[in-house]
Amino acid sequence: MKIAILGGGICGLSTALYLHKEGLDCTVYEAVAEIKPLGVGINILPHAIRRLDELGVADACARKGVEPKEFVFFTQNGQLIHREPCGRHAGYHFPHLSMHRADLHEVLYDAVRDRLGRQAVVLGHRTRHVEQDDRGVTIHFEDVNGKGISPVRADVAIACDGLHSAVRRQFYPNEGSPVYGGIMLWRGLIRHRPILSGASVVRAGPIATGKLVLYSIRNHDDGTQLFNWAVEIRREQGAVRPGSRLTDWHPASKDAFIDRFATWQFEWLDVPGLLESTEPVFEHPMVDRDPIPRWTFGRVTLAGDAAHPMFPRGGNGGAQAIIDASVIAPLLKRLPPEEALRAYEAERLEKTSNIVLTNRSRPPDVIIERVEKLSSGKRFNRLEDVIPPSELLDLLESYKRLTANDIQTVNQ
Repeated sequence: MKIAILGGGICGLSTALYLHKEGLDCTVYEAVAEIKPLGVGINILPHAIRRLDELGVADACARKGVEPKEFVFFTQNGQLIHREPCGRHAGYHFPHLSMHRADLHEVLYDAVRDRLGRQAVVLGHRTRHVEQDDRGVTIHFEDVNGKGISPVRADVAIACDGLHSAVRRQFYPNEGSPVYGGIMLWRGLIRHRPILSGASVVRAGPIATGKLVLYSIRNHDDGTQLFNWAVEIRREQGAVRPGSRLTDWHPASKDAFIDRFATWQFEWLDVPGLLESTEPVFEHPMVDRDPIPRWTFGRVTLAGDAAHPMFPRGGNGGAQAIIDASVIAPLLKRLPPEEALRAYEAERLEKTSNIVLTNRSRPPDVIIERVEKLSSGKRFNRLEDVIPPSELLDLLESYKRLTANDIQTVNQ
């Protein structure tokens, strides 16, 4: 059986490694003509690290990233809401890693080419559409200039071609643009001295006035770290740049958000100084897509962001794509193609749909929104006077169970 993987991102490369692990023949077709470092930071939680460990690449990721010790949640006034250990520090058998997305992609890309051969990743092949019959699938491509390329024949096609998936559009032609969630997102990278524990994942402030996410993704020999920060602010649809592709990252001015953080001078960080010192800064609207009722059509199926794009919250965008790969490969090994793809959909569709919807309204940092609302954004003397700590823990644990990242599920 020959399997075509359409897209060479985290999902496509993870799928290739899992298929190779099962002894199945596959080729990855990627749209870009040259692989270049892209993106900013990514958090990889234990449920995804467990899968990367199965693939034998977790150690390579650990050498490039930072292993956080804790999650910490603060109000906009810098008051601590909640602190909890994470990864192995919390009792998981697997770590939590924070790293540059380009470093994760490089680890996966190198592993695919080392194990499957350099010919296993074919660049400059953007998917146009697919056709199929009783015996297989024909994939039609174009090059980076939009010129048609000779089609490819395969027994199965797995579409890992992302948020703007051509294959998904073929089966859902009336779906339209991604769904804008009313939140603008800015991100940047900067070298800085360690903060708090030196390995803390920080979330602070409400989205209405300005939320900050901050974590280190590389350690440097001079004792500094490379930090990824993200700022989220609720804004209306009119905040989307006219005439631009809705979800393209593009350079931005800090003027759009810097004033929101002018008073954020904390003992552990000068927030406005950190933001002001960062160059360049990028922005895009926070978008996802509504869940769809079906991913599999005969010998073709969707995976990763092509199947279930979600808000970048809770570390589950990349994680769920890796988990997709871990499910689909064993099924293709032991079942006929169409039956295997239906079984994969049955296992994953409802679970990921629930995560997509939950990330819109009740991600882990909903505990900040809850405390800010109850305290009216003002300082408090004791958190217990605002909200019972048990309520905060329930919110966090319910999200972990939903995403299969609770200790019991991961460690079993």
